[in-house]
Amino acid sequence: MQPFLNLIRWKNLLMIALVQFLIKYALLEPFGVTITLNLFGFSLLVIATVSLAAAGYIINDIYDIETDTINKPDRVIVGKTISEKTANTFFISFNVIGVALGFYLSHLVGKSGFFALFVIISALLYVYATYLKQILLIGNIVVSLLVSLSIIIVGLFELLPVMTAQNQDTQITFFKIILDYAIFAFVINFIREIVKDIEDIDGDYKAGMNTLPIAIGRERASKIVFILLLIPLLGVVYYVVTNLYKQLFLVGYFLLFVIAPLIYIMIKSFTAETKKEFHILSSLLKLVMLFGMLSLLLYKYILLD
Repeated sequence: MQPFLNLIRWKNLLMIALVQFLIKYALLEPFGVTITLNLFGFSLLVIATVSLAAAGYIINDIYDIETDTINKPDRVIVGKTISEKTANTFFISFNVIGVALGFYLSHLVGKSGFFALFVIISALLYVYATYLKQILLIGNIVVSLLVSLSIIIVGLFELLPVMTAQNQDTQITFFKIILDYAIFAFVINFIREIVKDIEDIDGDYKAGMNTLPIAIGRERASKIVFILLLIPLLGVVYYVVTNLYKQLFLVGYFLLFVIAPLIYIMIKSFTAETKKEFHILSSLLKLVMLFGMLSLLLYKYILLD
């Protein structure tokens, strides 16, 4: 059971599900925003999203056997504890579940065109694993877009189908909030993907991939990470200064759990040299994303200010 859970990256799937439930139950419902899905329908949306994500992780592992053998030999699953044939079966099964649920949900909310989104996500995950990840920065951008889509999709299914002339302003306001969180997730994940590429440079080079650190060198890539980190740092500082300056508790939360870690990661990215140091930075960026998303729990205090 454990190899299977590791194959589908159950912790990452849990985080996706948590963020989606936070958007619904910490951001939308407490303010009486008009929403489309009941608990059952929303649970299906979460299952569809995590199923496609799981399929993405599996196909990625299948095509990464060579690089993973070099980069993280102790964590190789496909070909060791789970056969490639079984992994492919899981990949197809999760894809079918995700796309089928997407088809059902799209018709349930009266937006049949939304079904295309699930097909596109499924196709992109396959093309990413087989081709796009080898192209300079394109793979990083695509996977980060997919992460942000897992957030935006909640707004699409919950807010747009029930938008009317009367509630349009409210629906758009909350959709913009969701979009802000999606942009934050995109930026943090994009930076993290580059950090992971620096960490995995040896295996990626032997596999003939063209990642940023391979193209310009590890040292220059780490300096780019330092510069890119200014974007989320300045963005969060601006957000805190303009929206939360009266709420000391909330200011303290963002300072302690988002801004301070980002500053620390910036400093360490400038000096990091070893594989272990970049792995730590990657883990810290994931934590920053988690704490950023957990701030949704505090949103009622922000909006009531």
